[in-house]
Amino acid sequence: MQRAVLNSFLGEINALKPGNVHRFAGGHGMRYEDFLVSARISAPILCNPNLSLGERCLGAIQATLNAVGTNTNLGMVLLFAPIICAVQHGGTRESLAPAIGEVIASAQQADVSRIFAAIALANPGGLGHVPAHDVHVEPDCTLLEAMSAASGRDHVARQYTTACGDLFRVGLPILERYSTGGNGVEWATVRCYLRFLASFPDSHIQRKHGAQVAEQVSQRAEVALAEFEHHKDPGTMTSQLLGLDREWKDAGINPGTSADLTAASLLLYHLGVESRG
Repeated sequence: MQRAVLNSFLGEINALKPGNVHRFAGGHGMRYEDFLVSARISAPILCNPNLSLGERCLGAIQATLNAVGTNTNLGMVLLFAPIICAVQHGGTRESLAPAIGEVIASAQQADVSRIFAAIALANPGGLGHVPAHDVHVEPDCTLLEAMSAASGRDHVARQYTTACGDLFRVGLPILERYSTGGNGVEWATVRCYLRFLASFPDSHIQRKHGAQVAEQVSQRAEVALAEFEHHKDPGTMTSQLLGLDREWKDAGINPGTSADLTAASLLLYHLGVESRG
């Protein structure tokens, strides 16, 4: 389990994801090395079977901030935790989606408080305050109610209301299809990231820059994704992707939610590889 989690963290950060931090370039005040440290520190906490869902989320975020001093992995932690709990509670490849839904639906009030605390502590860009179920206030709702209220503006929250539906529907099939052959998992990960970014406006971009910019970025991602169909060797696209990476980072654009969804799709993929192995 911990190997799959660590491989997913590392697979996400090693892939050339334009606008996001990766091994080719840092950005947005964060370094590639920060993500390596975050992965190694948070993976054992997320995989600790003696911790509840909320304890894993809050513990991983506290450890990350203590180690690197910035929010590198909130979205990934929030997505990884219920998947890991579902597998540890007996969810199989065929039953994993309903098992994830059960983990979320059965979360205790203390878990909701800890998840709210983790989000407030990480303080992701553009978080702000909302009228209902604000994470800066002690929750008076279930976890599912809180995530349902946020699902229209946040695609990480939407995974909580759909038992990770976008990961199973969009991300995992791309990784399974394109990771075979000469291209490998790393380029399949880039394709997965661009597919998420092209499929719907990135929540993080939308919170920070507005709907119009988020939609423009999605359109650019669709164009880049189409380029993959014309390259037998996607490595020939490295220069083009790095140019897009610089453009978006210079504009302060970080498709962080698409990166989080990609990392969680990698976790489903690596868990499947482990089960087949």
